Amino acid sequence: MAEQVGIPEPETLSGTVEDVICYKSDSGFTVFDLNAGGELVTVVGELGAVETGEEVTLTGGFVSHPSYGNQFKASLCERKLPATAGAIRKYLGGGSFKGVGPALASRIVARFGDETLSILEKEPMRLAQVKGITTKKAAEMASEFERAFGIRKVMLELQKYGLPASVAVRVWKKWGMASMEVIEADPFSLCRPEIGLGFPDADRLFSEKAGPDDSRRLKAGVVFVLAHNLENGHACLPENKLLGAAASLLETDSGLAAALEALLDEHRLDVYEHEGRRFFYLPELYNAETSAAGRIKLMLAGGEESMPSAEDSISLLEKELGIEYDALQRKALKCAVRNRIFVLTGGPGTGKTTTLNALIRLLEEMGEAVLLAAPTGRAAKRLSELTGREAKTIHRMLEVDFRSDELHPTFRRNEKNPLKCDTLIVDEMSMVDTLLFDSLLRALPLCCRLILVGDADQLPSVGAGNVLRDIVASDIVPSVCLDRIFRQSAESRIVTNAHGIIRGELPELGAKDGDFFFLPRATGSDAADAVCSLVCKRLPEAYGFSPERDIQVLCPGHRGELGTWSLNLRLEKLLNPADPKKKPEFTYNGATFREGDKVMQIRNNYDTVWKRDDGELGSGVWNGDIGLIERIDRSMRMLTVRFDDRKADYPFENSAELEHAYAVTVHKSQGSEFEAVILPLFDKSPRLNYRNLFYTAVTRAKKLLVIVGAEDAVAYSVQNNRKIGRYTNLRPMLEEILPGAGL
Repeated sequence: MAEQVGIPEPETLSGTVEDVICYKSDSGFTVFDLNAGGELVTVVGELGAVETGEEVTLTGGFVSHPSYGNQFKASLCERKLPATAGAIRKYLGGGSFKGVGPALASRIVARFGDETLSILEKEPMRLAQVKGITTKKAAEMASEFERAFGIRKVMLELQKYGLPASVAVRVWKKWGMASMEVIEADPFSLCRPEIGLGFPDADRLFSEKAGPDDSRRLKAGVVFVLAHNLENGHACLPENKLLGAAASLLETDSGLAAALEALLDEHRLDVYEHEGRRFFYLPELYNAETSAAGRIKLMLAGGEESMPSAEDSISLLEKELGIEYDALQRKALKCAVRNRIFVLTGGPGTGKTTTLNALIRLLEEMGEAVLLAAPTGRAAKRLSELTGREAKTIHRMLEVDFRSDELHPTFRRNEKNPLKCDTLIVDEMSMVDTLLFDSLLRALPLCCRLILVGDADQLPSVGAGNVLRDIVASDIVPSVCLDRIFRQSAESRIVTNAHGIIRGELPELGAKDGDFFFLPRATGSDAADAVCSLVCKRLPEAYGFSPERDIQVLCPGHRGELGTWSLNLRLEKLLNPADPKKKPEFTYNGATFREGDKVMQIRNNYDTVWKRDDGELGSGVWNGDIGLIERIDRSMRMLTVRFDDRKADYPFENSAELEHAYAVTVHKSQGSEFEAVILPLFDKSPRLNYRNLFYTAVTRAKKLLVIVGAEDAVAYSVQNNRKIGRYTNLRPMLEEILPGAGL
């Protein structure tokens, strides 16, 4: 029986704050001791600054911390100022108020008694009546009390709407003493990205304060539409699309055009005009795209470098390695060493790795310091294996510095602290989004060479933008697309069929040998049974593949009997069944995890600490990382996940960042390769079954691909050449920079 760790019924706990142990002003995270009827209880939570002597009522529940033991984790804190003279004395003299110690607190309370706090809030200059307090000192103390009471007032006001202290902390940091005036003037100010309240929540909470056509509501709705569409990959939206989506959300179009112009005047949006259309951006995306285009301009400005010995160096390398490069590979090598920025693209089997290894050798022989990077841990590991050189994730290379009070991670490597290299090579560029690409460019030394490597036919990045495709399509940046399938690769039906799929050709499905197979099934249920049989029995017995480490089921989507949710439940039951005596397990929010489970990290966590097998410590686990649960400690409420050569510990409550990974979506598989891939294709959904997704799934397989399902679904996936339409303007920005330029 799994330990149930779902969301329990909340408890309440009342008492007096005895001692504040820790307070983080950036997040409002607080640790304090509470005197609850004579029992001392440690309380943790994002509750904002509490003061010694305050009376509080907390909502939450008891948890067990691996290092600090039993604690009360609170989500809400109702606060009362102390009412009696003794409690007020403790409150003032507890060290929370600058310039007020126990002795001075005693004198103040002796003078004003139970009315002390009222006087401090409303008539603070009366403090000069207390012995030892000058008028100047009273003014300083008045300012300190104003600050303290101001923070408290913001928290109490926002608590009325059920908003947590963390929101109040961000509000105070943004507007200080003017916080309540700002919110009263525009309650939708709380929807600003740096505050973080979602528009639907604000619209519900403040419906009485702002009617349907209130300009404040309209502006917040427009910004929300743009922010929401970042999740769909759009860096911007054209005016008509933005207004249409906003009108649908707000259920009105009255005043929307005026709201849009007001947002521009307030610098809360930016606009880019192209071919008579206006595209609207959130400022950080606009800055990222324009900055990236500008930096590429600088890299192109010098033109080609003269490299008279490049041809000779390539010929010598051929003799040394016993390799003969074809015309496109030679062109790629020469272009790469002659230009500050270069793009190398190509599908599987076209000699991309061979070309890349040759390029690294040439650059090193030229005396250049070369760095290698990729967007994900798996992609970086694969790049290391292919080149025999260390490769890092982009985040690790740029030295990510994520802070909870910031919207996005920042990096220690930037314009002021650039990378130390002569050439940077980035693989799997199709996965790099606009914001990360801009951060990468900012960290390059002025004379650094940048080589971008990828497959433009792969799915685009999860984050906003379409960087690789935009750069290639601009025809501004020197690039070479390798398109010849070499003889060894041509023997692989995975490779030949992948190229055929991109050309719109139906793959050969009837073969009985090789590395590409199709298993037809009459129903979705039959297909699901076949997938489970292949993973658990047929492929391990026939090829010796490990179900957990070598075989990966890739699904177009989550839902249905051939989606990840259903298949993960079935595969876990077959591969890692419950055994309470041998395998500890627990259930969190409906998901059961046990030792031995295959899991995936589903969001970036910059704070999770990991340890490599060689003892190296680091932090950061990334969206898409796949590992195995190695240990579950129910007494400490912790689990340990092994990701290749590193381990990371998770408190039970952080397991919401994990999901089972016996089956994952094709999108989540980007940047990874697997010994064997099983791809269920049965439905004909235009949003899930399309050519680029099918191609991406096929190219994830190294040694074996098995498609299970219906032939007409395979045909539909090839025929449906639905492009991942994304609104970006990097391409026209580049084309405007250097009109007519190119190779």
